[in-house]
Amino acid sequence: MINVILCGGNGTRLWPLSRTLYPKQFNKLISNQSLFQMTALRNQEICDRTIIVSNEEQYFLALDHLEELNITADKFLLEPVGRNTAPAIALACLAVEEEELLLVTPSDHIVKNVAHYCACIEDAKQLAEQEYLVTFGITPSYPETGFGYIESRGFDVISFKEKPDKKLAEHYLNQGNYFWNSGMFLFKAGVFLRELQKHAPDIYELSLEAFNCSKKKEGIIRIGRDNMLAIPSDSIDFAVMEKSENVKMIPSDIGWSDMGSFEALYTELPQDTNKNTDNEQHIAVDSSRNLIISDERLIATIDIEDLIIIDTPDALLISKQGSSQKVRTVVEELKKRKSELCDNHVTAYRPWGNHTVLDSTVNYKIKKVIIKPGRKLSTQRHYHRNEHWIVVRGTALVSVNGNESLLRTNESTFIRMGEEHSVENPGKIDLCIIEVQVGDYVQEDDVIR
Repeated sequence: MINVILCGGNGTRLWPLSRTLYPKQFNKLISNQSLFQMTALRNQEICDRTIIVSNEEQYFLALDHLEELNITADKFLLEPVGRNTAPAIALACLAVEEEELLLVTPSDHIVKNVAHYCACIEDAKQLAEQEYLVTFGITPSYPETGFGYIESRGFDVISFKEKPDKKLAEHYLNQGNYFWNSGMFLFKAGVFLRELQKHAPDIYELSLEAFNCSKKKEGIIRIGRDNMLAIPSDSIDFAVMEKSENVKMIPSDIGWSDMGSFEALYTELPQDTNKNTDNEQHIAVDSSRNLIISDERLIATIDIEDLIIIDTPDALLISKQGSSQKVRTVVEELKKRKSELCDNHVTAYRPWGNHTVLDSTVNYKIKKVIIKPGRKLSTQRHYHRNEHWIVVRGTALVSVNGNESLLRTNESTFIRMGEEHSVENPGKIDLCIIEVQVGDYVQEDDVIR
């Protein structure tokens, strides 16, 4: 059995913790492991191989997180742009033999009852071997309005339900045969492709074309941008599961959470005697039932209840408990403003390492740049800024207009605007550079590679 981990998505509901280029599955929200790492470890025990379906921009993050665990993925399937779950799963199915069993799991869910989870997988395997599409219905513990529901009779699916209002969710809970739609599936690759071809032939044909035109090298499948954009964007539920007559559901009481809101995160974090999240950076005076997250600044609260306060170096979110779904509206407004706060934290991660903005104004920016051993920044030039580089750790191999030189700790160089330059770490430890940009325009898009 192969675990297909769906690693796309922007995680906008957990902004500002989650950003487009560092979404929630890579955040270590509840332990010293990211949600992605927890998913990979959980399924490594029951699956023989792993396929990661990821956005190209997040490939190196997934790779780094797997390397921390000494786990190797069998394949990476890289999408230049997301087109929802139906195309992503179709492409994964096309990458394996028709008879292979695929356990499809999101990368950002929590499962606390792993023993029961494994038992549910075994039940699902028996049905999948009989050529059913198997989904997992989570036993609901309260009338959640943020999930779709599955109505069932035993293993038989009666219907799929859209997200209900509070009254209808309470009705579902009281009925006892409605389950939260988990977004996890198990089936043979060939069975899914045949059902997709039957119910969404346009997605099937264009996914097949995209896969056949993809670049395949050393376990990495890269889908072309134009091919990906041509595929209709649709979820597996709308494209296949709700239309197929070949679907079964495994009732699953597995301690599951999709971590899709700050309210869900609140329930997973340790709390003090006043039900505030346990945080050394929080001083609570007559305050209770608050979610407080801050890694750097001290937060003091007085006479407040049921709030969400998320403090990051470049953005502060304050919300009432129960209202955090409106975070999406904030993100939409940031996109209208073309704000970098949608995409990156103060620290942005790249294949070669990361960079942290230490200070920034209209005409200068100061960064700490970390370059991993053996990695290199692309050759580039800037037309609106000069750059000063100071090495504070490691050795830098710097090229300016084709002239190479080595810079060691406490040495520096100056790059004039318009000069072609690059930097490489030839050493065995991380290279740390303080970069000072000075000019009339110091935004990230002043880069010609």
